[in-house]
Amino acid sequence: MSEFVNCNLLIIGGAEDKWGRSSVLKHAIDMCGGTEARIVVITTATQKPQEVGEEYRAVFTRLGVEFLDVLNIDNRIDANNDSVALRISGATGVFFTGGDQLRITSILGGTKTFKTLLDMYKKGVPMIGTSAGASAMSSTMIVDGDSNSPARKCTLGMSPGLGFLGNVIIDQHFEQRGRLGRLLVGVAQNPSILGIGIDEDTAIKVRSNASFEVVGTNCVTVVDGSTIQESNVSELNPKEVIALSNLTIHVLPSGFGFDLNKRTVVATKK
Repeated sequence: MSEFVNCNLLIIGGAEDKWGRSSVLKHAIDMCGGTEARIVVITTATQKPQEVGEEYRAVFTRLGVEFLDVLNIDNRIDANNDSVALRISGATGVFFTGGDQLRITSILGGTKTFKTLLDMYKKGVPMIGTSAGASAMSSTMIVDGDSNSPARKCTLGMSPGLGFLGNVIIDQHFEQRGRLGRLLVGVAQNPSILGIGIDEDTAIKVRSNASFEVVGTNCVTVVDGSTIQESNVSELNPKEVIALSNLTIHVLPSGFGFDLNKRTVVATKK
């Protein structure tokens, strides 16, 4: 999917507050139908599915969700099982946990489960991802790269994502792990896409009008490479520091949003 259509996404930067005010998770519940929500939590990304699944079960139950199904799809055989796809199909929202985003795409990609998820998404069922689950939401995702490092050529690993949101790359735990440099590399390599870095306990709510709203306690950084005037990324040797001029960066806290088509900041506070 390469266009901003049928978007009903909550993309969380990881480490969302689970036991306090839980403002980000409350947005997730509201999107899925409030206390009537039927949420499926998919733990494919994590190596500790039982532990992670039970934590989210406790959290969502505390927040008033009565129907929660925790589903660990651990291999492609399970992902192609009709009964697994059927368990997901009745949900009013799907939540992808953190872990390793490559597990999500390599296990689910092209399977009956993924086709069910894509069909649900096209019909408006919210897809929610945190940490690795956030990175997997886009058509192209970051799978590896240096944190707390200058922007250097050939230090970023990317792979196809789930494709729920096109023309962007998403990074998570953004400010907390010093990931601006690697997001700059991604945008420098393809200035037509937007780089979106989401801080912990912060999320973007992406809607069908091709805009998003920032929610949570920290910030979202948007890197727009379309304005770049000079770039040396194609001329460098591997691991050399890149040079960019006239790059556009927006830093947006709660109360602000962004129009993905117009590439403009919008205020969302009344």
